[in-house]
Amino acid sequence: MLVVDPIDAPCGATVSNLDLSSDISEESVAKLRQAWLQYHVLVFPNQVLSPADLERFTLSFGNFGDDPFFSPIEENSHIAAISRGANETTPLFAENWHTDWSFQAKPPIGTCLYGIQIPPVGGDTLFSNQHKAYDELPSALKKKIAHLTAIHSAESAYSPDGVYSDKHEGNVGRSMNIVVSDEARKTQSHPFIRPHTETGALALYSTAGYIQGFSGMEVQESKKLLQELHQYQGSPQFVYRHKWQANMLVMWDNRSVLHKATGGYDGYDRLLHRTTISQFK
Repeated sequence: MLVVDPIDAPCGATVSNLDLSSDISEESVAKLRQAWLQYHVLVFPNQVLSPADLERFTLSFGNFGDDPFFSPIEENSHIAAISRGANETTPLFAENWHTDWSFQAKPPIGTCLYGIQIPPVGGDTLFSNQHKAYDELPSALKKKIAHLTAIHSAESAYSPDGVYSDKHEGNVGRSMNIVVSDEARKTQSHPFIRPHTETGALALYSTAGYIQGFSGMEVQESKKLLQELHQYQGSPQFVYRHKWQANMLVMWDNRSVLHKATGGYDGYDRLLHRTTISQFK
């Protein structure tokens, strides 16, 4: 029977005694979902998974998400390679706090990331519990943002002028297959405080690079407030720092946590496979 051990952190739990390389029972899926909703980040060490295994596990929790700005790996259309070469000098990918694809009308509820080639140093992923961030928000700030709607867009990242475009000289030689498109200029609005679609618990829903501002608020006022909120949302009291190992799967809830990448592994190749989960079954 699977075992769930909470991590001594603001979010996260480790799951053991479960082999994800074969079908898992409906009972196990139900227990995993309950643990996922409670701890927001689940860690599965010592899992030897093929791309097909990763896809099958993902489908246990919903449908595949739509990943508009990544080219998938050749053999599996729903898996993206999160990669960085040993001698790569491009800016680190995903190094700001974010929740995946928040610019979509229905963003993915979850993300799965599987470690294949993991450097011996660096490359930690940080997760910040946004239920806890909301609960501990100072009352004056909570009142100020209670009814705000944020305008999300991928323009600053994935448009032809975005930070991942080859128009920026520093991006030449990036190992990841990132797709830039004018589609990234579209906008989508979401409440800044959102109830979780399954538990109803309130959380701050924000992405540093995707939010252009707040509806009905002047640009400079929006920027000032967003800066204050982003600094608060990534405060240490909300953060779990995850250290990777090869053959480790991590699954997180985009409705509950923000995440960001860290570097520190120059001189080493790094490769992980990623899927996203849309609408729960």
